[in-house]
Amino acid sequence: MSDRTIDADWLRGEALQGILSALSEGGEEARVVGGAVRNHLLGQEIGDIDIATTCLPEETVRRAEAAGYRTVPSGIEHGTVIIVADHRGYETTTLRQDVETDGRRAKVQFGRDWEADARRRDFTVNALYCEADGRIVDPVGGLADIETRTIRFIGDPEHRIREDYLRILRFFRFFAWYGDGRPDAKGLLACARLKDGLAGLSAERVWAEMRRLLEAPDPGRALLWMRQTGVLSAVLPESEKWGIDAIAPLVAAEKAFRWPPRAMLRLAAMIPRTEEHARAVAGRWKLSNAERDRLIDWAQAPEVTAETSEAALAKLLYRSKSHAVADRLRLALASARAKAESNPEWLETVAALVRLVRFAEEWKRPKFPLTGADMIAAGHRSGPAVGETLRALEESWIDSGFTLTREALLERIPDPAKSG
Repeated sequence: MSDRTIDADWLRGEALQGILSALSEGGEEARVVGGAVRNHLLGQEIGDIDIATTCLPEETVRRAEAAGYRTVPSGIEHGTVIIVADHRGYETTTLRQDVETDGRRAKVQFGRDWEADARRRDFTVNALYCEADGRIVDPVGGLADIETRTIRFIGDPEHRIREDYLRILRFFRFFAWYGDGRPDAKGLLACARLKDGLAGLSAERVWAEMRRLLEAPDPGRALLWMRQTGVLSAVLPESEKWGIDAIAPLVAAEKAFRWPPRAMLRLAAMIPRTEEHARAVAGRWKLSNAERDRLIDWAQAPEVTAETSEAALAKLLYRSKSHAVADRLRLALASARAKAESNPEWLETVAALVRLVRFAEEWKRPKFPLTGADMIAAGHRSGPAVGETLRALEESWIDSGFTLTREALLERIPDPAKSG
């Protein structure tokens, strides 16, 4: 038990206290573990609240339901039960230790040893426990690493990585979110030595970690060390020759213009802007359809420069995927801002791109005033010719800057008697 304590509303909550009490009766114990403790100590937002307990999974279910809570046996074979209280789920896991690993998953054995449970976790900052009264239990030195914002493997880094190679990516992801200074040297060396093991991981697990890394407020330092160790090239070979030089300017622009961090935009900044590369990344990481389409749309988006007029931009936004054009503009603006820091001649370009980005962000897609029903009403017979005529009229409407009225467009519908 350490001398540190937590005094916080989230810990004093009735639901959490009720669960901890129910699981701590009759000689059993339950503590908050991991992310909630870590984030509280780092002054960051509390997300999920996880619980560790000496109760076996079936006993966890029995006690929780006897106390009036609903349970979901989400991974009961591995000791995990979700206890639902006050519309919130608390992932509750029996103390355990790994008895067999294959680099992707582990077979576990339940136990009652808090230190053994801590030593099976990945990093010291994730192996902090908190009693119901706020007292912190620190079996592996996590508090000292919290103070220095050091992400350190528990025990031998190579051994921990061989248990699950995803821990390489987690090392850099946690460094992006919580680390400071230079990454732990032993952990960095182990990641470099064992990076080939990443090839055995599922695409879904790799992308899940990379997406969360790219969502960090500033993933630049983590990506730099991933490149230095060869880890980034192992999971994202498209970035090898292209590099990550666009990340720092993009993060700076996000802060300056209050853009929310977008994992997909940051990913786009790291790869060459070609459809071939976009499809390769989407396929390798099995991106969702929406993520895949966004990356490909960005690669296919037309060129936009500071010299583009707002009228021309409106046409590009209408004819293309507007979000992709906006992404192109954001990356161009980020690059121009970085160049302007050392060369004032770029300031004019920055000002022009700021206007265009704002125009794109505020732009609302206008609705073409005509439909096929108007063509039929004018005497045309349904068929491919109707679609061709509508497209031609729509082009005229776009070229007019969307100013042609419905009445003017109706007058331009060709006479069916003369168009046959």
